[in-house]
Amino acid sequence: MFDDFFGKFSRAFLENNFSGLRLMADGLKNTILITLGALLLGVILGTILAVAKVLPTKNIFNKILAGIANVYIAVFRGTPVVVQLLLFYFGICAKIDIDPVLAAVICLGMNSGAYVAEIIRSGILAVDHGQMEAGRSLGLTYSTTLIRIVLPQAIKNILPALGNELIALIKETSVVSFITVVDITKVAGNIIAKTYEPFVPYLFLALIYLVIVLFATWLVGILERRMRQSDQR
Repeated sequence: MFDDFFGKFSRAFLENNFSGLRLMADGLKNTILITLGALLLGVILGTILAVAKVLPTKNIFNKILAGIANVYIAVFRGTPVVVQLLLFYFGICAKIDIDPVLAAVICLGMNSGAYVAEIIRSGILAVDHGQMEAGRSLGLTYSTTLIRIVLPQAIKNILPALGNELIALIKETSVVSFITVVDITKVAGNIIAKTYEPFVPYLFLALIYLVIVLFATWLVGILERRMRQSDQR
């Protein structure tokens, strides 16, 4: 059994001077690049959308911002990420010479922003309203109080949820092969097409995703512990 397994592993990854492992390394680089880029864009967009939704609706401008944020979130949460990716790359970007990796970062970042927005909004609402009142009583504007007092506290509260979003984003990158991005999922498919051995490449692919997710979980855990230590000082 083990001889057969290692024989399949050798055919899939080790023949021709470790070409399979080199291809997997290149695909892993694209996967990590897309994940980090999409997460950064998602957090930026999510923060903007969340703030737009919690602004006081005392004037028409704030109401319009909240309406735009609600529509954005509804669209991106209500449609599959694969459909968004295909529509963005083959539709919106059809006449633009854009790198597929960049297109994947933008599309996945925009999708993630819709989920991050609700996470951050819930974190902001969870902060005691007295924090906002205290900042305003000190002469700070609403926006300054929100950014300097409320948001930092909200981030600490929602860090586990943001960690879950990071994990989901890592796994969602497996669909970027639909727009010709050579990620680890695409590499595994190419290896299978050459060797006709699906089990070992897919098993290796699953292990790679598992290791990445466990590493991300470990990093988020370290960040959570450090934030808790800062609260106890």
